Amino acid sequence: MMPPIWPGVAILGFVTLQRLSELPRAAANTKRLLAAGGHEVAPGHYPLIVAVHASWLATLWWLAPGRALHWPFLTLFVLLQAGRMWTLRTLGERWTTRIIVVPGETMIARGPYRYVSHPNYVVVIGEIAVLPLIFGLWGVAAVFSVLNAAVLVVRVRAEERALRGAAR
Repeated sequence: MMPPIWPGVAILGFVTLQRLSELPRAAANTKRLLAAGGHEVAPGHYPLIVAVHASWLATLWWLAPGRALHWPFLTLFVLLQAGRMWTLRTLGERWTTRIIVVPGETMIARGPYRYVSHPNYVVVIGEIAVLPLIFGLWGVAAVFSVLNAAVLVVRVRAEERALRGAAR
């Protein structure tokens, strides 16, 4: 007998609504930061980030509903969500999906930033891997982890250059 479809739909619905609800906040923060004299750095890779994340979610919607849940991975995913909320709360109005540098702003050094330079990326790396594992989709976790890593290499390098430049 196949597992019911609704647990997978509920989990994926939560993640999808979470991401979609964050977009207006990110856009408003971006607009505000730009109005405060900020400028976007390295926007060329942004469509790749969007493509990887959208493809990841679409693949999960295609493959995950109706699969058995692996509870340890669901527990880990819930912990990652706590890390996500901690990071977003720490960044507050400075959180955006783009790299925006505002001259004169100091880097945030509280919350998870006391321990890790890029906590949001640590969380995203975990999410990209763990969400498919909840459904036993090891191949999806591996493929999208590699794709995400490739995009993050570009992203983190660009962000580090931007932060070094802003610190001058």
